[in-house]
Amino acid sequence: MKEITCTITRQLAVLSEKDNGYSKQVNMVSWNGKDAKLDIRDWSPDGKSMKGVTLNDEEATKLYEVLVKIYGKAE
Repeated sequence: MKEITCTITRQLAVLSEKDNGYSKQVNMVSWNGKDAKLDIRDWSPDGKSMKGVTLNDEEATKLYEVLVKIYGKAE
């Protein structure tokens, strides 16, 4: 079985941090050496990725549009 690799190419934001050191982050992540995509997931204190979601440009744009409808545009 091929090992899955991930590389954070750009750190965007830490959404939350837990007492155990885990944090929910938004980053641009390259999976298996492919083009980086928007990625939202928990990361362990030692940098291991947990379950999360990776979005391509089209999916990220749709998510943005939904969030603007719900919360409005940031000023």
